[in-house]
Amino acid sequence: MNSYVDVDTLGDLRPISSCVLSLGSNLGDRLELLSSAVEALGDTPDLIVVNVSPVYRTTPVGVGEEHGEFLNIVAIVETTMQPETLLDRVNAIEHAYGRVRWEPSAPRTLDIDLITMGKHRLETPRLTLPHPRAHLRGFVLVPWHDVEPDALLGDHGRIARLLDGLDVSGVSRTDLVLDK
Repeated sequence: MNSYVDVDTLGDLRPISSCVLSLGSNLGDRLELLSSAVEALGDTPDLIVVNVSPVYRTTPVGVGEEHGEFLNIVAIVETTMQPETLLDRVNAIEHAYGRVRWEPSAPRTLDIDLITMGKHRLETPRLTLPHPRAHLRGFVLVPWHDVEPDALLGDHGRIARLLDGLDVSGVSRTDLVLDK
């Protein structure tokens, strides 16, 4: 069943999509950057932050230790935006907090990935939904499991089951708390 919200004065109804966003940082004041990003998401028209996971410390994936540990969270949001509009918004937030895209696995002040967006299935040059590597990433699945333990990831199934077969030794929950 879809939820709908009246979003304009003409009475047009647009569906609400529940979305999973993965946020990470390994440069600068990582905790402050994550807090600021969640606040910026909350300030976004047509988007509501529903839940945010605890903060996790994670080792970098696909790069050497010299890149530094990440802090990672998952945010559950609801929006009436279209997928590429949401992607534009998260890219603008990344840019506002100093993200420079010069190398795919380079250290970054802020990285926000759109993991799922309702039942949307999409493959464009800019965006694939669900995220094509989320089922392999402990830094996504572990925090997501904290806020939605029964969640499904597209054709891959329940995230709890995916975690059973994944090495998550580089993912550890912290006592850090986001400013709200």
